Amino acid sequence: MKQQYTITVYAEDRTGLLARITIIFSRRKINIDSLSTSASEIPGIHRFNIVIDETEEVVRKLCRQIEKQVDVLKAYYNLNEEIVWQELALYKVPTSEVTDKMVVERILREYGARVVSINNDYTVFECTGHREETDRLVKVFEKYNLIEFVRGARVAIIKKSEGFHKKIKEFEAKEPGEEAVENEYLNQNDKVFTM
Repeated sequence: MKQQYTITVYAEDRTGLLARITIIFSRRKINIDSLSTSASEIPGIHRFNIVIDETEEVVRKLCRQIEKQVDVLKAYYNLNEEIVWQELALYKVPTSEVTDKMVVERILREYGARVVSINNDYTVFECTGHREETDRLVKVFEKYNLIEFVRGARVAIIKKSEGFHKKIKEFEAKEPGEEAVENEYLNQNDKVFTM
């Protein structure tokens, strides 16, 4: 059964990586609902949040495929209840439509919105929340001749995670060869030919 998943990818900050990751989805004809990239808590490591509607089996395979990319360190997937997430939305409405102080105060209080810009022609409101919350405010502003609406991509934090930086530090602290695994395709009797 398809469900909404958020895939979190930790990767080195390299040019072209985003294109390589999105190709993995397009080759499988999987629509990305939301995609955000940002710096992470680890210097030089970026974090991608990718939202899709798919089955768990498909999402698991996608994560394995993403992890095969050279610059990717780790990919996780989580259901909505396993993460804390938000989306930012901006709404532009004619200032003449919302000049009544009571209207603005009610919207600010009831929807947790705030005013980010006011000029003679338009006022821009901002709201942060889940998609349902930002969609409700679209309907409210449509009554006031909504000019423009934009929603940012999802940002998410995994609830039961101790942070990826802890795993990196543990890995860096290990002595070289501590977890060496013999290559299953090559042993002492095999010959390697080079040209």
